[in-house]
Amino acid sequence: MDRWKTMDAALEFAIAREVESQEFYLDLASRMENGSMAEVFRGFAAEEDGHRRKLERVKEGNAEDAHAADREIMDLRIADYVVDVEPSPDMDYGDALVLAMNKEKAAFRLYSDLASNVRSQSLRDLFEMLAQEEAKHKLRFELEYDSAILTEN
Repeated sequence: MDRWKTMDAALEFAIAREVESQEFYLDLASRMENGSMAEVFRGFAAEEDGHRRKLERVKEGNAEDAHAADREIMDLRIADYVVDVEPSPDMDYGDALVLAMNKEKAAFRLYSDLASNVRSQSLRDLFEMLAQEEAKHKLRFELEYDSAILTEN
C-alpha cells in the first residue's frame, strides 16, 4: 500500500494531480466543437491552475500555519486518487465527460482525506474548500452529461 510519509509528499502529489487536470481540461477544450463547452473546459483548467498555486504556497510555507502540516499521513492509498483512463483522440464527448467526472471525484476524495488528516485549521479549511470546488466541477460535468448525452437517447 502506498502512503505519504509527510504532508510535503502529499502536497507534491496533489500539485501533480492539479497540473494533470489542467492539461487534461486544456486538451479537452481543444477538441470541443461546441465553443461554449470548450470555454467551460478552459475555465476548469484555470481553476485547477489556481488550486496548484494555492498548494504550492502551502508547500513553500507561505500559508498560515503551514508548519503544522508535518503530521504523518497514514492509510491514504494513492491508487484511490488516480484515474487510470487516458484521453484518446477518438474519445467521444460523452466519454470525455465521464472521464472528467471521475477525475473530479478522485480529486474530491483526495482533498477530503487530506482535510481529515491535518491538525492545522487553516490547512483543513483549504483542503475542504478545494474538495468543494472539485465537487462543483463534478456536478457541472454531471449536468452537462445529463443534458447533452442522456437527453439525446
